Amino acid sequence: MSDYMVTESTGPRAVRYRRIVMWIHWITAILVLMQVYIGFTFHGLPRGSEERAFVFGWHKTWGALILILALTRLAVRLLNPPPPYPSDFPKWERFAAVWMHRLFYFLLIALPLTGLAAVSGRAEDGWVPLQLGLKIPAIPGIPAENDFGEVHEVLVFTTLALVVLHVSAALYNQFMSSTNVADRMWPFKARH
Repeated sequence: MSDYMVTESTGPRAVRYRRIVMWIHWITAILVLMQVYIGFTFHGLPRGSEERAFVFGWHKTWGALILILALTRLAVRLLNPPPPYPSDFPKWERFAAVWMHRLFYFLLIALPLTGLAAVSGRAEDGWVPLQLGLKIPAIPGIPAENDFGEVHEVLVFTTLALVVLHVSAALYNQFMSSTNVADRMWPFKARH
């Protein structure tokens, strides 16, 4: 089973990601945007307040879900190749796109793990509480006072910059480029 599907268009056949991959992509994108909003919201709330603890609980919960989705998507990608780039897609753009995707995978795994590491030193009984009564195991051996929170913040701003670059590249490739590389992902449609 491949990681992409071939769909008919009005012209040449457009090679697209499989539907499950597109769903994971967009669910992850929505969760990342929610995380940014929630993260900045709880960061601005008074320390020790119930409201901050509630919002932070959701931040940790969505982070755990993002980690699961990122690992699932990485497994799918390792087992199945992504759709090929169009032959007219410039090599430098192909190189940039490949490394942008690799960096996204790294960040979508590193962000939740650095967040988990930041709170693991304060975990009770070796578990980090989430919302809905869920818990995840803390990373053992991490002191209560650590620098993982600062690393996590740097990765957040790196991710935000990468999201802006990714969205800009997708819009450029859909509306300004002569290639149909953006056609591989919903909601874009083949123009040929």
